[in-house]
Amino acid sequence: MSPIVATATLEFVAAKSTPALLLKRAITKGDVTHALTPTHDQKIVLIVICVYALAILVLWHIPYLKVILLPFKLVTVALHEFSHAAAGLCTGARINSIAIDPDEGGLTRMTGGKWCCVMPAGYLGSSFLGALMVFAGFNVLASKIVSVMIGVCLLATLFWAKNWLTRVITVLFVGLIVGLWFTPHGTGLRYVVLFMGVMSSLYCLWDIVDDTLCRKVNESDATKFAQKTHCSSRCCGFIWLLVSLVFLVGAILLGVAFLKDDPAL
Repeated sequence: MSPIVATATLEFVAAKSTPALLLKRAITKGDVTHALTPTHDQKIVLIVICVYALAILVLWHIPYLKVILLPFKLVTVALHEFSHAAAGLCTGARINSIAIDPDEGGLTRMTGGKWCCVMPAGYLGSSFLGALMVFAGFNVLASKIVSVMIGVCLLATLFWAKNWLTRVITVLFVGLIVGLWFTPHGTGLRYVVLFMGVMSSLYCLWDIVDDTLCRKVNESDATKFAQKTHCSSRCCGFIWLLVSLVFLVGAILLGVAFLKDDPAL
């Protein structure tokens, strides 16, 4: 083969081997179908997610039984406030305090920080953490790793806590996480992490809808963000709602696609 022909052949092969074409060849329709087809164990997890969601929605609207969900709601509020604090800390703020009140509300006080990062971080951060727990629920090892992350978040919340309710809730759930590590094969930890993930995701979605789309709450994060950006609070809430939905759906799809085999089982 002459040098000219060889050079032309190499250029042709290089042109055909761009990253996009290589990716297209590597991932076929069959690969995607196989990745998104749940295994027997994953089907059980998907059923459990649906049962959790249905149970939460039912208990949510029953006057006396909804007290069962109260501790989990308060943990979700703690994660919401931690997300504000974490965003503030990352943007140079000094965190003064975190408090949770009996009406399931929370307040994070800080000095400094970037408001454009801190205000959306409550809803989006806690919904991301919820989605992360749902993703981890497909695998025992992943659940253990994420439980450590959630434990660190709660300990940070405890460090900034300025009222007894916040302290008690965070200590109880850190203790619960530690205790569940000793259940056989970590199964108890896995399903509690999954429940907390579903609870956190649904609570964030409901809170966004309730505070911004159904009724306008003057002290909500979306209202304050809207005042800063001169945008509609409902528009902000709708965008945050979509992002939270993407987190939840993405967590389920990624869990099915990437956590096929559970080495702990």
